[in-house]
Amino acid sequence: MLSAAETHVAGGLFAWCARDICRTVRNVSAEEVDQYLQRLEEPKRSTLEVLRRTILEIVPDAEQVISYGVPAFRVRGKTVAGFAAFQKHLSYLPFSGSVLSQLADELGGHTMTKSALHFPVDRPPPKTLVKKLIAVRLKEVEQRSR
Repeated sequence: MLSAAETHVAGGLFAWCARDICRTVRNVSAEEVDQYLQRLEEPKRSTLEVLRRTILEIVPDAEQVISYGVPAFRVRGKTVAGFAAFQKHLSYLPFSGSVLSQLADELGGHTMTKSALHFPVDRPPPKTLVKKLIAVRLKEVEQRSR
């Protein structure tokens, strides 16, 4: 019997988690993100791999998952970032309808929707911008949990 303190839902899997088992669930989810990326043609694959590494540098403890069919990153159970590939562009997904509007002044020149920042298939968003996007989302998550 596991002496588990937490329950995690990751990549559609539900498990009572001890430290080693949670790591296994995370690895399965990271493998699903790997599979998502492997299905993409170049330069989309390498551009999103750069973005993935950038996100993990900013939030190294983030859990990698597939959410709504796309790679996403969870911190303390809340999805704070993600990305997706489309035919003619790639998207950074903050998993919030208000993050992009809060940084509107810094996003000039980018096309976007309320919930997706579009960028070229061969050029990831700058690390400084990704840091700001994640910081706004983390602050939003923190405020909502109070």
